Formats: sequence, structure tokens, C-alpha cells
Amino acid sequence: MSAPPSDMGERLAALVGNRPWWPLVEPSPRWIRVRLGDELVADTRSALLYVQYGPADLPPTFLPTYFVPPDDIVPGTLVDFHAQAGRTSWTVQAGGRRAEGAAWAFAEPPAPLEALAGMITFSWGDGLTWFEEDEQLFAHARDPHKRVDVVPSSRHVRVELDGELLAESRRPLLLFETTLPTRFYLPPDDVRVELLPSERRSSCPYKGHASWWSARVGDGVVEDIAWSYPSPVPENPRIAGLICFRNERVDLVVDGERLGRPLTPWS
Repeated sequence: MSAPPSDMGERLAALVGNRPWWPLVEPSPRWIRVRLGDELVADTRSALLYVQYGPADLPPTFLPTYFVPPDDIVPGTLVDFHAQAGRTSWTVQAGGRRAEGAAWAFAEPPAPLEALAGMITFSWGDGLTWFEEDEQLFAHARDPHKRVDVVPSSRHVRVELDGELLAESRRPLLLFETTLPTRFYLPPDDVRVELLPSERRSSCPYKGHASWWSARVGDGVVEDIAWSYPSPVPENPRIAGLICFRNERVDLVVDGERLGRPLTPWS
């Protein structure tokens, strides 16, 4: 058996396999804007959506993003041109702020990404904010080929770690997300161990901003073992306040069947 891929991009590539829509470039009908602080950097109704998962040698993003025509970028906001292997990058400046290397383009887009020639994209951090119509985006662009379903269930779910029961529920919500393992969201009352707030935070454009939890297990503390969404995005309100343990680090027993720990970018 070959060793599991160690890089996040490689893991995503292994998960999605050779699906026909990855990599993908397609015109987007959405109005896209990018700001640095309060200053407008890009404003386009002609964006191209770029969806690419893995491998490790991709440019700075391997998650969905938008590429913008140069004519729709505010003049003078891209400075300090820098050529790298396979791509070109710029510093973004506006309103007295600078974001080093926060814009980039393919030098020569490989097949089937030829439509991205001459187009430019931006970082999803570094003080830059993205807007789709009048809604602020976060983490990355939303992939229209991905689906997230949250379904109530009466399955009997046990969460264990090293033989110790962490949670047990017969009223989970199951979250099904394209290419990712099923996640089991449990009511806090069904958690059997003490959960300690973590400083870790994460964001998902399909679910919202997550708070993380560590668990007191035996004589120790297992860091960042679960998460919850206090205020999920309007599309997925059902998971608000529920606890989801990391399948990758715990043992799940569902209706008496022990599930294997999945290999994901977060293993």
C-alpha cells in the first residue's frame, strides 16, 4: 500500500480523483469586487471562476477563486511586478496600505486553463476582502459544483478516543459535503466530556465561521478535537451551536459499525 499523501493539496487531489470539472474555468455571472481596507481594488462583471484542488505545486491558492480582467482593476493598485516560476505576482497598494505579493497571474496557463491568460486574481487574506454582489465572501470562492446537505437522523452515534466515550447521540444531524467525509453534528447535551474553548478559528464559505474546542480526556487535554458554528451562514442554520468531532482524530461508531478514520487535508 502506498503511503498517504502528506501535503494538503495532494490529499485534496486524491480525494477528488479525476472528476471532469476539476480543474475548471468558467465565466461567472456574478458581480465581483475586491477591496484593500476600504479602498476598491477590482470591480468586474466579467470574472472567471477557477476551481482547482491540488497538487502541491499549484500557485498560492488551490481552492476556488475568481480571476479578473486587468481592465477591471483600479489603475495604480498593482505595483512591484515580480516574475516567479510559472506565475507573476504584484504587491497591492491602496489607501496607504500594502499587501505584498497579494495579486498573481499565470505566466502561461496550462491546459485546460488557457482562458486565464492575462487574468489576475488576489489573495483571500492580507487585508483584502472579496464581495459577490453585495455579500462579503470569506475563505475562498464558492464552488457551484459542490453541495452541502444537512439532514436530521436517528442513527446511534458514539464518539470514542482510545476507548473512552466522548459523546453519544441518537439525534445527530449529518452534514454531507461533496468530496468530504460525512460530519456528525451532535447536541452539546450529548457530549460526555468537558469541552474547553480553543483559540483556533476557521472559516468555510458554505458553513460560516467556526469556533474550536479541546476536550479533557483522562488526565490530559486533546487539542482542537471538535468545532461548532455559533452563527452559520443562512443556507445551513440547522448546525448552529452543535458539536462536530474531527472524524480524522476520533473513532466513530454509527449504529454499531465502527467507521475508519478518513484521510483528508486535515488528518
